[in-house]
Amino acid sequence: MRPYTPGVASGPTVSWRAIEYWGAGVSLFLQTGAVFPLMLADAAGDLNDSAKSILRLLCLPVYAYTLLMLMRNFPQFRIALRRNLFVPLMVALPFVSVFWSVGPSTTLRRAVGLLFTMLLAYVLAIRFTPRRLLLLAFATFGTCIVLSLAVFAASPHLARMSDGAIRGIFIHKNILGWYASMMILAATVVLMDGTLGLQRTAFTLLVAGGVCLVGSGSMTAIIATASAYCLIGFYCVLRRIRGIRRIVFVLVFVEMSVGLLISLHEFLVPLLEALGKDATLTGRVPLWELVDSRIANHLLLGFGYQAFWTESNPEAWIIWGKIQWMAPHAHNGFRDIMLNFGIIGMTLFVLMIFHAVHQGAALHCRDQKYGWLWLNVFMVVILVMNLTESIFFVQNDAIFVLFATAIIMVSLYAPVVSTNPGSVPRAPAGGTTTE
Repeated sequence: MRPYTPGVASGPTVSWRAIEYWGAGVSLFLQTGAVFPLMLADAAGDLNDSAKSILRLLCLPVYAYTLLMLMRNFPQFRIALRRNLFVPLMVALPFVSVFWSVGPSTTLRRAVGLLFTMLLAYVLAIRFTPRRLLLLAFATFGTCIVLSLAVFAASPHLARMSDGAIRGIFIHKNILGWYASMMILAATVVLMDGTLGLQRTAFTLLVAGGVCLVGSGSMTAIIATASAYCLIGFYCVLRRIRGIRRIVFVLVFVEMSVGLLISLHEFLVPLLEALGKDATLTGRVPLWELVDSRIANHLLLGFGYQAFWTESNPEAWIIWGKIQWMAPHAHNGFRDIMLNFGIIGMTLFVLMIFHAVHQGAALHCRDQKYGWLWLNVFMVVILVMNLTESIFFVQNDAIFVLFATAIIMVSLYAPVVSTNPGSVPRAPAGGTTTE
């Protein structure tokens, strides 16, 4: 690939590949919500309108990088669109929902932000392989964790919340917990992959991620981490078995997972009460009961993309009045999809996820040298996290960007690997991406 030469020809040269890597890394870091929100928040940890406006300006470099990469790789982008029609349909749905939204202007503005978020996911899927994307996520998560521990060591008051939990360089402890969980997953997979030569770094960041996870006290992140290790075991076994044994193994695992969810639904609250813990899951249980009744009233199409949890919506004020706090979302990604798009959007989302999980598992089993393990585990872990948090279709969010990238990437590579099992598919979309 020809280098890009800034200034005169005799000056330093920077390859487009370097621009891609650094641009992608900086873009992901800016969308983690690290450092800048914490600097702009008030003493209570809230962001005023002025601070939010400044944070929106930080998205402009990300948008510029995304558009630049798409212009250079437009043929590959068109191929990626065709290979998974569920994704562009889900991107179009927020714009269509403007017509029935309870807050049309809010829906349209946030739909534009989601569009750029999804375009960045397409860029990452087109220009990176699974293993290179792992290294990119590893570096991004690692930066967040190391900076969080550094800030905690230098200024413990700044890095702690009022309840004593560690928030690091983030505005809330739960966000630190999420990225600590993702760090543990990435570091574990890097440790398992002996070809990368990063075992010492991975082990150090694994320990650092564990410290941040425990310090944050985020139960969602702890459950997600436990799920990640269960899924790593599941996918490792899945790759080693064949035929009817594989089918039986999958069915047993799914039945056990469903049984666990049913058990949690029935016995979690009594168990928490017996242990003296918050049986409402920090207010989530009464919130979900109220949200479910609103979903039933707009079951077919919902309220419009991200229009429900706005101050202009009377339905939201009814819920806020009853629970006595202004919930920013339903604290459940699946419920928020129903609030946004109704049963139509949820049906399309379920089909997209089922298709992606199936393709990802097939790639993992057929191509054992290309690093599909972490993407498969990551996709399912995000599904688990959304049981108590709301990450789906959040604009300018690094975790959702990587989740969307995983969905696009598996559909991009699946036709290549299925026609030539065991090969290393180079540039499935006609690009120059290699290991």
